[in-house]
Amino acid sequence: MIKLARNRMARLSTAIGRMPIQLKLILSFICIILIPITLVSWYLFNGVYLNTIKDLTKKNQYILEIEKTNVANNMQVMERTAQLAISNSEINEYLQSREELDTADLIDFKMKTFSSFQYYLFNNPNIANIRLYSENPNVREFWPVIFKESRIKNKPWYQTVLRRNGLVWWEISATNKDVIKNSTVASDQVGDFVTLLREIKYPNDKHNGILEVTMELNNFFMKTFSSVQDTSSQMIVVNREGKAFTNPSLSLMQTLPVETIMAEFAKHGKKTDHEFTFTYNGTPYLCIPSDMEPLDSYLFNVVSLKSALSDVSKRRNTIIIATIILIALLSATSYILHSLILKKLNILRDSMKKVRKGDFNFEIDITSMDEIGELAHHFRQMLKRMNELIVEAVNRQAATKEAELKSLKNQIDSHFLYNTLENLKMLAEIEGQYTISDALTSLGRMMRYNLQWTSNHVRLRDELEHIQNYIAIMNIRYDNNLVLNINVPPVHMEQEVLKMSLQPIVENAVKHGMGSRSEGEKLEIAIHAYVSGDSIIIEVCDNGDGIPESKLKKINLMIRLEDADYQQMRKELNDGESSGIGLRNVDQRIVMFYGKSHGIRVESTEGSFTRVTMTLPYLILAGGVPAHVQSANR
Repeated sequence: MIKLARNRMARLSTAIGRMPIQLKLILSFICIILIPITLVSWYLFNGVYLNTIKDLTKKNQYILEIEKTNVANNMQVMERTAQLAISNSEINEYLQSREELDTADLIDFKMKTFSSFQYYLFNNPNIANIRLYSENPNVREFWPVIFKESRIKNKPWYQTVLRRNGLVWWEISATNKDVIKNSTVASDQVGDFVTLLREIKYPNDKHNGILEVTMELNNFFMKTFSSVQDTSSQMIVVNREGKAFTNPSLSLMQTLPVETIMAEFAKHGKKTDHEFTFTYNGTPYLCIPSDMEPLDSYLFNVVSLKSALSDVSKRRNTIIIATIILIALLSATSYILHSLILKKLNILRDSMKKVRKGDFNFEIDITSMDEIGELAHHFRQMLKRMNELIVEAVNRQAATKEAELKSLKNQIDSHFLYNTLENLKMLAEIEGQYTISDALTSLGRMMRYNLQWTSNHVRLRDELEHIQNYIAIMNIRYDNNLVLNINVPPVHMEQEVLKMSLQPIVENAVKHGMGSRSEGEKLEIAIHAYVSGDSIIIEVCDNGDGIPESKLKKINLMIRLEDADYQQMRKELNDGESSGIGLRNVDQRIVMFYGKSHGIRVESTEGSFTRVTMTLPYLILAGGVPAHVQSANR
């Protein structure tokens, strides 16, 4: 997976790299605009969406609370009605009759007590029915209030009411057929009702019957079943058995099945303290549930979000279209501006193509003072410098040819000198002048070493042999008071050094070391070599008079000064004061061939010693391979 992602990123990077700069600039410009607008728009519209949901939730929660208040009021009305019915002493006496009343008593009861009782009970028009069911065989039925208890014993709630021992039991149900079986009664009721049921145990705490108070569902839940309400919302009542009751004539209930609402409610754990949203057939809905604990039921307020969110969507689409138009206009403007800017870059590109083909003599038609103009200026300077370098290379090549001719002439002349020195050496040996003979031998070798300059690099072995010849000749002058000690391991003898780089150092040691020495006192010059990391250190140390500290600092400074500063410092020197030009020349040659991290450094203690340290890369002469690698390969 990671490898696949890397391959895709590599292909994408390659594709972007092949795009023209103008297209890259436009795409980057679009991204710079599009990404912030997208993030800000998402944040703003998400806030608008949440605020819309929040406002709708508050509004419909308020409607829900109003309905619950109406329900609580209706429950109180039904409970008061039930209490009036139970507390009527004359009705209770009749329900507890020990003997059956005769016809005259029954007529009197009906005309006086029952009529008055019925009037007070049905004073509230929302009360649908008040019924008293009795098991007393001495009680006659008086429609529509007093009935035999046998009529309701088959009802599912009958045993539950008895078990509650006088406590109220609420039922929300659809009554298909009234308990009155008399078909001659025109008011047989069919519909949905809320029923208050209670066992009558007053006044002797014994079972005296069952009380039933009913109210039609559309009166009990007035806002739920009202036909005048918001078409985008609807309330639903669900009883304890899970049966739903609502106004089916509303448009919302015709597009959203109640079963879908109940299924979504079950998904959310049947929590009545949290509203939730869901989508059905592409339409979003908000559902606000509420628990009606006394009724053991739920009241739902379902709101369609289609209309509310359509306004948000319109605003979002308007901003999206405006953003697209803005990006298109800015992209077109950017394209034109970039074309003007990149036109100069195209001129530079075409100029570089000419240079690649070998054409160095042309004019660059860019005169602006911006970054591209500066780039064009430097490109002109580069062309100028290239032309100068070409001229210098041609001159150098001519000079090289001339030097080769001179070298050939010198070689011809050197043969004459070598032969002459050999003849003089033979004469000295014949005459027994062996010191002169050895001196001529050393001089011949030095001349051969100097004149045969085929390369700037030689082996350390060759340079040391040249130094030995030099010391041999100088000992004639100083009566053998010069002692040369070479402490270089054989493995370092193949080290690459610059030709004639050690002789100026040794010459300095002889010149300044022998100046104040008494007759017969020897000057010892020691040459050491050792490896340090990737470098080889060559030290030339003498036991001469040393250098004062102030002068030593000046010498080390002059070794690495720029030419202009060096020439100025030379003018400021006192007569007879050393300028260190020999050491400076050696250091500059080393820096030129090996870099600034290499070169020479002078150390000295006045009256004790002087040490010149030369740092070179640790390389053998052939191929530039480190000496320790060569040894390992062997």
